[in-house]
Amino acid sequence: MTVTWTSGYGIGEAVPFVEWGPKGGQPIRSPAGTLTFDRNSMCGEPARTVGWRDPGFIHTSFLKELWPNTLYTYKLGHILSNGTYVWSQEYKFRASPYPGQNSLQRVVIFGDMGKAEADGSNEYNDFQHGSLNTTKQLIRDLNNIDIAFLIGDICYANGYLSQWDQFTAQVEPIASTVPFMIASGNHERDWPGSGSFYGNKDSGGECGVLAETMFYVPTENRAKFWYSTDYGMFRFCVADTEHDWREGTEQYQFIEHCLASVDRQKQPWLIFLAHRVLGYSSATFYADTGSFGEPMGRESLQKLWQKYKVDIAIYGHAHHYERTCPIYQNICTNKEKQHYKGAMNGTIHVVAGGGGAGLAEFTTLNTKWSFFKDYDYGFVKLTVFDHSSLLFEYKKSSDGKVYDSFTISRNYRDILACTVDSCPSTTLAS
Repeated sequence: MTVTWTSGYGIGEAVPFVEWGPKGGQPIRSPAGTLTFDRNSMCGEPARTVGWRDPGFIHTSFLKELWPNTLYTYKLGHILSNGTYVWSQEYKFRASPYPGQNSLQRVVIFGDMGKAEADGSNEYNDFQHGSLNTTKQLIRDLNNIDIAFLIGDICYANGYLSQWDQFTAQVEPIASTVPFMIASGNHERDWPGSGSFYGNKDSGGECGVLAETMFYVPTENRAKFWYSTDYGMFRFCVADTEHDWREGTEQYQFIEHCLASVDRQKQPWLIFLAHRVLGYSSATFYADTGSFGEPMGRESLQKLWQKYKVDIAIYGHAHHYERTCPIYQNICTNKEKQHYKGAMNGTIHVVAGGGGAGLAEFTTLNTKWSFFKDYDYGFVKLTVFDHSSLLFEYKKSSDGKVYDSFTISRNYRDILACTVDSCPSTTLAS
């Protein structure tokens, strides 16, 4: 478990720590490290100019050797130079299940959230009206959520750094209670000449510094924001679409290792997450290019999804909801729409970019692989009951009700079975 927070105390003024322990048990203290960044860390304007705001200090503490499934309480502390203490309020969280543990596990995933003013006053770019409803529904259902993923385009600060404080305050009730994992999006990372795969100015000069410092994820190098994480019966492989993912790159090697290294007997549910749509999308801006997804995306990665039998791939970037059939090489491998039994023979691709930012239009072209579209704000929820049963739900942010769903029921042998391009060639030689 990692705890990150900000304060105005530097390392010469106070010692940061977390006091934590099992609920009702003896608390212990874990030290926190302190980081910050300055104007020169930014890549361009407005982050370096009119958007600059001193971030204060970012403190990160690692709570180790947690007992699985145990309820913990914690509070953030500072010991000032005069020996007095400054305390936060008390928070609580439940430790993650052991990898492979057979129990009820519930995951929420969405992209492109942003923030908005609760009092109705005008936002500086007036773009993320749906984010408050999404936040409200997640808080309302927090007792039924175990982990949350915001897969890129986090707060749309776009170089106006104070907007990060507004966003983190908005999601604090969620992020302080369950693991709150992020992916890198274009509005966090992209800037010309900064090493991003795209040469646009969508980050407003932040070039990843804010996201990489404000949020901790288990990357080997936070400037390369791809990682894997396990939660009970799930393995999540999280790509960084703002860096090159194509065959032969460092990220491609990571993706293959993440998919190949999971023990599907213990963790049968294999989920691929990324910000830009590397699979299939009917968004107008993708359809107009003729690619129906990020150019070179599925061409590079679909053989990995197929070979390692990825169950579901989920993306943001297109601000709406869409679900495909189980698909491989543009062909539906299974015509069932709601109840999948046994091997699906392909991967279901989902766009869940309706976290709160202005909605994106769908093409009028009829794509046979598109099973469900919704031009609205919402998020998806995955619930696994055991190693053989998964429930997928799409919920609208406006009312929290389910508007699309499907189930997957299968045994371990269904994962082992070969499908097209999913197993190596064999011969009769012995």
